[in-house]
Amino acid sequence: MAIQSKANKKRWLFPSLIVLMRVLFGIGWLLAGVTKISEKLWFKEPGIFLNEYLISTLEKPNVPLFYKVFIENVALEYVMTLNYVIPIVQIILGVLIVMGLLTVPSILICLFMHINFILSGNMNLMSLVLYTSAFTLIIFRMNIYHLSLDKYFHLDILFTTKISMPPKKEKLLSNN
Repeated sequence: MAIQSKANKKRWLFPSLIVLMRVLFGIGWLLAGVTKISEKLWFKEPGIFLNEYLISTLEKPNVPLFYKVFIENVALEYVMTLNYVIPIVQIILGVLIVMGLLTVPSILICLFMHINFILSGNMNLMSLVLYTSAFTLIIFRMNIYHLSLDKYFHLDILFTTKISMPPKKEKLLSNN
């Protein structure tokens, strides 16, 4: 009985930790969006913080040239749109990830947004933790669906299909 109990704990421990990581990752993105609206005043003083941030990014030596061109020609042109889209998307993604709804696409969008943040010259410990967490969640995506709406609505099947190996050559050549 005790051996079976230990085996049961081991079977549920790792998926539980992955679910905890998913929930904390989602809360991190939710708080990032809320902080931009409440503390950094992205909505009360639209465009000011983001415009200053993008201009200071152009002066950083560790920002790749192609990304500086992107900032000059795209991001600064649409700074007001980005000012509203970024925090709203962060909040939506955070809620989706915490609830476990459309989890893998949400994590991929978070990765895209985070890569842009890193390309703008902001690599710190928190960035590294979030980036690593996102990849960990994608690698172990079979375990992120416990306690999720994806599992409830059977959406987990869309993102966790197993690839089957092609039949062996001998079986293809036989007449059976």
